[in-house]
Amino acid sequence: MNKLIFLALSFALVMPALAADFPKGSPKFEHSYRGALSDAKKSGKPVVLIFSAAWCPPCQSMKKDVYPSAEVKEFHDKFVWAYLDVDDNSTGAAAKKFKVQGIPHIEFLNSAGESLDQQVGGNDAASFAKRLAGVLAKAAK
Repeated sequence: MNKLIFLALSFALVMPALAADFPKGSPKFEHSYRGALSDAKKSGKPVVLIFSAAWCPPCQSMKKDVYPSAEVKEFHDKFVWAYLDVDDNSTGAAAKKFKVQGIPHIEFLNSAGESLDQQVGGNDAASFAKRLAGVLAKAAK
């Protein structure tokens, strides 16, 4: 029983620390909704607003395999990227605004903060890159 408690505590302490690290080649992430909107207004770029959690396997898979992928890399500089942890109280208002119920939940916003598209659930790099291209086309209109 003591081993099980130790493992559970170890997992609870280590997992958030591991989840906070982004793989090499990841986009530069903002960690606040307001910060992302401010950057978008200044730059005129659309926003990729990612609601995620350390305990969410599809979220961590996207973080590890999709965002730093070669397919998605060409879009890194075309968007403002924000990675928001749903377990962080400061994310609550944004999660409520976008009606986040499942994660990963990704909102694609124009530079004024208006929703252009959304995705709930994970997918592969090629599919995500295709979605990003579609969002850029919408943002340009």
